[in-house]
Amino acid sequence: MADSEKKLEELIMAEDHFIISTTEHIPGKEYDVIGEVFGLTTQSKNVVRNIGAGLKNIVGGEIKDYTKMLDEARNVAVDRLKQNAIEMGADAVVMMRFDSGSIGADMQSVAAYGTAVKYK
Repeated sequence: MADSEKKLEELIMAEDHFIISTTEHIPGKEYDVIGEVFGLTTQSKNVVRNIGAGLKNIVGGEIKDYTKMLDEARNVAVDRLKQNAIEMGADAVVMMRFDSGSIGADMQSVAAYGTAVKYK
């Protein structure tokens, strides 16, 4: 098996057992801190969504297209956080948090961040 194939196989195995926790400790695990890790994405709203959102804003209620966009952005951010942590050699991420914000009127940025750790 080539080195690149072996490395890919190891990454896939690591992803299957990877833990992302919002708590500081993982019960039953001892680990060393590797460092901070991030996953970022920026999503843009399209014209159709903006028109629909404007109308929904007048009558009130949930803007489902925006909610869906933010949910997708959150998932992308977590996937990127996980991939970055695995590339650092981590077995897990603890203290995972989210942050989000608007960039201009039509873009939303989501960051997932935490501490990458390696089991002892």
